[in-house]
Amino acid sequence: MAECEILHDRLKEKLIAGENGIHHSAVLPRNKRAAVLICLFDGKEGELRVILTRRSMKLSSHPGDVALPGGKMDEGDADDSATALREAMEEIGLMPNLVQVVANLEPFISSNLLSVVPVVGLLSKVEEFDPALNEDEVDAIFDAPLEMFLKEDGRHRCEEKQWGKWKYACHLFDFESDEGRNFIIGGLTASILIQAASIIYQKSPSFNQNLPDFSQLQWALNSTI
Repeated sequence: MAECEILHDRLKEKLIAGENGIHHSAVLPRNKRAAVLICLFDGKEGELRVILTRRSMKLSSHPGDVALPGGKMDEGDADDSATALREAMEEIGLMPNLVQVVANLEPFISSNLLSVVPVVGLLSKVEEFDPALNEDEVDAIFDAPLEMFLKEDGRHRCEEKQWGKWKYACHLFDFESDEGRNFIIGGLTASILIQAASIIYQKSPSFNQNLPDFSQLQWALNSTI
């Protein structure tokens, strides 16, 4: 059985939309909500791979960073899934009808304090996806094995950072694509993919997680208010 088929069954059991804190973003105004698409497909060796982008240097926020397709919720978006699918179509030309949305993860809090919902989608016919990059937003697209976000194999490193008087962890992954291009996957994107991989593969990362990441820190601080 292909990884995507196994994943579909596992997510249906574990990640029913509306569970695991999704209500947090449901009550927030639209200008405080965002969503990203964790678009997964079967690689040539049957492994799960995730589609990633590098943000354009023309952007005012986080230029050149690696990101998942996504962005802020628009007035016309019915829900978080609609936001993630629309943004993926606008940024990389991924048609919504090619993606089967299977679940939402718990929301994360970004550095600009948006509530970001990761939407998990399956791309079963990857051969039908013909990338068309919006150069105002994206200057590269690539894919990486999802399981790498659980491994400490020379790709992973962790930087200790500070927000006010609190310390938090920033996980970073060095990755070389099949075309020989080098990328650094870090920050919110890395945190989301660590969480997604942990749930999908049903195991914890092999690296140390003593410090919370930025999103975990923010949720902890909010829970004390």
